[in-house]
Formats: sequence, C-alpha cells, structure tokens
Amino acid sequence: MRILRTDEARFNGLPDYPFSPSYLEVEPGLRMHYVDEGPKDGHPVVMLHGEPSWSYLYRHMIPRVAKAGHRVLAPDLIGFGKSDKPAAVEDYSYQRHLSWLASWLKALDLQDATLVCQNWGSLLGLRLAAEHNDRFSRIIVGNGMLPTGDSRVPAVFSLWKAFASYSPWFPAGRIVQLGTERALSKAELAAYDAPFPGPEFKAGARAFPRLVPITADDPASAANKAAWSILEKWRKPFITCFSSGDPITRGGDRHMQRRIPGAHGQPHITLQGGHFLQEDSPEDFARIIIDACKSSRAA
Repeated sequence: MRILRTDEARFNGLPDYPFSPSYLEVEPGLRMHYVDEGPKDGHPVVMLHGEPSWSYLYRHMIPRVAKAGHRVLAPDLIGFGKSDKPAAVEDYSYQRHLSWLASWLKALDLQDATLVCQNWGSLLGLRLAAEHNDRFSRIIVGNGMLPTGDSRVPAVFSLWKAFASYSPWFPAGRIVQLGTERALSKAELAAYDAPFPGPEFKAGARAFPRLVPITADDPASAANKAAWSILEKWRKPFITCFSSGDPITRGGDRHMQRRIPGAHGQPHITLQGGHFLQEDSPEDFARIIIDACKSSRAA
C-alpha cells in the first residue's frame, strides 16, 4: 500500500484552526491525526467528520465544548485532513476504516465517551459505538445514518456517487459549500482543499460514496445489521440533531428515534442549515452537546 502524507505547510494559517496536532499510528506506517483540546481528565467527546471534510469542520464547536470542561477529540479519518492517505481507491473499505478508528479508540483508552457524528462519521461512528458500546455513554447524531442496503437511496445520492467515481474534477471546498447554506470565505474553501494537494491524494474521498451499503448483499450490510441489533437495545442517551435543509438524510432522525430505546424522551432538535450543520449552526450544535453531557451527569 502506497501511503501519501500532506505537507504540514499546507495547513499553516488556516482561519479559526489554532489547534496543536496529535498523531497516532493506527497500523504500522499509517498515521492518524487528531485534535485533542480541553482538560485531559475531562469527559471525552469524540467528534467524527464525514466526506470530503476533516476535523476543520468542527473548528467552531471544539473550543466551546472544551471550554465547558470536556476533552474534545476530533480525528481526521484516514485519507482526510492531516492523516495519512493510502493512494489507491481499493485501499479503502468500510471495515478498514472501522479497524483504524477502533485502533485509535483503544490506544487512547477512551471511556465513558460521548460520540458526536455526521455524514460518514455516522456510518462509522454508529458501528464503532455498537461494537465498543462499553466505551460510550451517549450518542449525538447530526445528518447521518447507519444504512444496511434494505432501503432505497435518494436519487441525489446516486448522482453524488457517480460524480465521485468518474468526475475528473473533485474540489473538496466546493463540495462542502454545496452542502452549506452560508457562504464560505475563500480562506475556508482553501482550508477544505488543503489536505489534497493533487488528485492522487483524493482516493479516500472518492472511495467513500461507493462504500455506502445500498444493497442487502453489500459486504458491510451484515455487520451493519448486527450493529443495529445492538442499537435497538441501546438505552443510554441517543440524541438526533439534524438540519432543516439536507435532502440526503432527511427523515433518518425519526427512523432512529423510533428504533433506538435511548432516543425516547431525549431533546431531539432540528437546526437551521444544510448538510454540514457544523458550518451553519455550530453554536447551537455545540450547545446541544454541552447540555446533553450536563444533563446526563446531573441525572
């Protein structure tokens, strides 16, 4: 496996991203980057990004949650951000991403963690929490789901999958802008492009859409169904925090509220914004996390 590493200089001077980098090998020779802010003995809050973003997506939320006394950890998935990037699309699989994340989770020995996830962060995070449920005390999902291939996918997803697979043009910043209602600045667009200095660095971003299980015989379907069987018994707090303007995940919040016992009676909310609600409603999203952690501790 040929591994690429983005030059650190490309991340110099990014707006609103003053965080010191932390790195961990998740398998020999493969380095994962993560943000680690707030007190080291604070309650861990794990923020998982999706596609084609990176921990930069949470830049407005990380300081707010850390200031509330929590230890905020925001990893860059392998293939994204400051993490290493295997060069071939075939190097990526759903299971491999899970193994890399699980290796990071165990190496840091995170316990009693709150999971915050969106987009592919949810496809991976919900599996991670189900398979390592002893390490998580609550889950907060924004614009995400855990598909098993048994439901029809929206037409817009099929178009996105074809674009990611075949378009010679794959501008990460512009793609994030398409899923965001507010206008991103040129510097913010450049920050989303920073991890990808050339086409060969984008294999992970191009791989994700084809890894979504859309048929019942997909390689990940059985494992996702097994995760659902655990989530259907999940009685710890489970909160949905979706946005008002996401055509891909619309309705997924109600589906999870019905199926997951821990969702009953929780303060579910719909925030203003597009797919990337971390860009459109970061203060409100951060407040949901802080209040959920506070309320669980008071209980």
